[in-house]
Amino acid sequence: MTVDLRKLESEIFGLSIEQSIKFLTTQFPHQVKCSSAFGQEDQVLLDLIYRSNLDVEIFTLDTGRLFPETYALIDETSARYNRHIKTYFPSPEKLESLVSKKGFFSFYNSVEDRKDCCYLRKVAPLKRALKDAKVWITGLRASQSDSRQKFNQLEWDESNQVIKYNPLLNWTYDQITEYLQINDVPSNSLHDQGFISIGCQPCTRAIKTGEDPRAGRWWWETSQKECGLHSA
Repeated sequence: MTVDLRKLESEIFGLSIEQSIKFLTTQFPHQVKCSSAFGQEDQVLLDLIYRSNLDVEIFTLDTGRLFPETYALIDETSARYNRHIKTYFPSPEKLESLVSKKGFFSFYNSVEDRKDCCYLRKVAPLKRALKDAKVWITGLRASQSDSRQKFNQLEWDESNQVIKYNPLLNWTYDQITEYLQINDVPSNSLHDQGFISIGCQPCTRAIKTGEDPRAGRWWWETSQKECGLHSA
């Protein structure tokens, strides 16, 4: 697919997030999707999309190892907005093979083993979710990590062959929390317990005061803080 990102950037320049997404849906009808892990940023986007009744499918990836609080939030959010949120699951056959070969907690052994688990539980299901999409909307923010500072608001995702739109890229954490509070958006109760970035339960811990926001993700690793969904 040939994409003129500069032209798209010029056409949404100066527009609000809602206006930008609406423009993208007119260019790519029924082919704009937004992924949600039900983090704070994702809840901002979900609220914006549902409030404006935009033609965007919101979906989530259930790795099978999420926190109970995350599952509770998914149900609460679906009920609040009266919307069905599409869920994609990993291949049971491939998970069975991985666990048979490496055990239930192989991701603690090495970065390579952890990425194998992330691939089966997250990356592969994402590819299925985006198979018929032209635009992928994410809740990425530049200040979340050094690698995410390299992203642009609009970019081409070669791995999934889609336009990737990161509308919250330049938002601060305070802007996110302020939006959620003002608009009374459902939020994960774990955020009040020191969990800023929330992923799978065995791979996430609360952070301490002064720690990097993603220090609690794959906390036993020193430098690897991505699962493969968002490769710079």
